[in-house]
Amino acid sequence: MIEEFQYEFDELEIEPKHLHELLGFGENNIPEPFPEYISAVLNKAPKLCNIRGGYKIFKSLKINNTKHTIQIENQNFSPSKIVTTQLKSAKHAALFLCTAGSEISEYAQKISAEHDPILGYVFDMLGSVCVEKATDKIQEALKKNVQQSGLNISDRYSPGYCDWNVAEQHKLFSLLPNDFCGIKLSESALMHPIKSVSGIIGIGETLQQKGYQCEWCSDKNCIYGKIKRN
Repeated sequence: MIEEFQYEFDELEIEPKHLHELLGFGENNIPEPFPEYISAVLNKAPKLCNIRGGYKIFKSLKINNTKHTIQIENQNFSPSKIVTTQLKSAKHAALFLCTAGSEISEYAQKISAEHDPILGYVFDMLGSVCVEKATDKIQEALKKNVQQSGLNISDRYSPGYCDWNVAEQHKLFSLLPNDFCGIKLSESALMHPIKSVSGIIGIGETLQQKGYQCEWCSDKNCIYGKIKRN
């Protein structure tokens, strides 16, 4: 089963506070010129975001909690103990992709090079917020879908995080249609558009969403983990 979605920027309900968090500022401690920049970025965003995403549900799922592997059809993933432990009771799985589109990253790079690196950085962060909020909506749509069959979902997990080798995105993409949601993968496993995410969500009767549990993960470069730790 495959589902695809397209969202307008306003449907994501992104507020200044979402950028405050990603930029590392407290709600009442926003230095200049960031309030003005954030306002400008949010006003410009509807013209820069081409938000698409979707998922495919796979019924055949085998999880080996000893070897910490997940088999989906002809692909065998090794996502780490963190992921397999959280998905151990999954009966099925959904592989997903989502992108904010290429325009916002290209505009951020242009602004950084020609005008104002700080403003360009805020645009870049908005692209990250945008794809995360869109993926939240896709995850919620999946949850409503499977609840009709008395099932629930796990949190989502992505290659490159939770000690899951990013190179396994090649396996993930091989299980989805070519050019799914307009996202392509390079030989080095980088997605284009840049502001894109991929991953897996478990489906089962006893699964539950616990939210980001950054203490489980050893990735010191993850921007969300840095915010949590700070």
